Amino acid sequence: MRVLPLEGDPAEAAREALKSKPAVLVAAGGDGTISAVAGAVRASGTALGILPFGTLNHFAKDLRIPLDPAEAARTIARGRRIAVDVGEVNGRCFINNASLGLYPGLVRERDRQQRRLRRSKRHAMLWATLAVLQRPPLLDLSLELDGKAHECFAPFVFVGNNGYRMEGFDIGTREHLDGGSLSVYTTRGSSAKRLIVLALRALFGRLRQDRDFMETAVSELRVTSRKRRLLVATDGEVTPMETPLEFRIVPRALEVLVP
Repeated sequence: MRVLPLEGDPAEAAREALKSKPAVLVAAGGDGTISAVAGAVRASGTALGILPFGTLNHFAKDLRIPLDPAEAARTIARGRRIAVDVGEVNGRCFINNASLGLYPGLVRERDRQQRRLRRSKRHAMLWATLAVLQRPPLLDLSLELDGKAHECFAPFVFVGNNGYRMEGFDIGTREHLDGGSLSVYTTRGSSAKRLIVLALRALFGRLRQDRDFMETAVSELRVTSRKRRLLVATDGEVTPMETPLEFRIVPRALEVLVP
């Protein structure tokens, strides 16, 4: 078993650790760190052990991995291996989701707030949300969903590794991570008012009744744009990527230790 240090580039550290072909590689951190390590570990024959030390820990929660460090360590020592899917966009791995438009803008504004105004991550995200909602982005894209083309004028495109609950108080969670599909969500509503209405509908379990909300499950998604590059947020990390964007699901590519 190898345990990755918390300092430095997690993906580079993972690749170095994998040279000795350990049975288990343990990564400690949040979703961004875990995602970077997963990208190196997938399809290697090494299982990933997770010590969730992030703010949200979506991946660990969806796998029912305890957030208590001692309990998480016991899961690594005594747990079982399962194989889960990962998503991929232009070769970059994501374990939770990738998104265009609204969320990358929020992350950039949040980071600006943290750097310049020295706000906490949570407070910076709140102020960033208010700032971005004043002028929501509008994407002009073509989406090719399993080979079928659709024009898309929307403030966001959200691509999940398997299906997300999009309504109620469990919104943003997943029942399973081995269904072999990407879930694509977007909306035709582009104003701040419409986005707030959609959020309220989601909270009260009526999102799917809204004519502006769209969702579909696919194995592959191709996104083309008039722009040469688009900002893509993968598991909370924002990266400029060359278009077209090629998304795909990689079924059961990552072995993880779970309770």
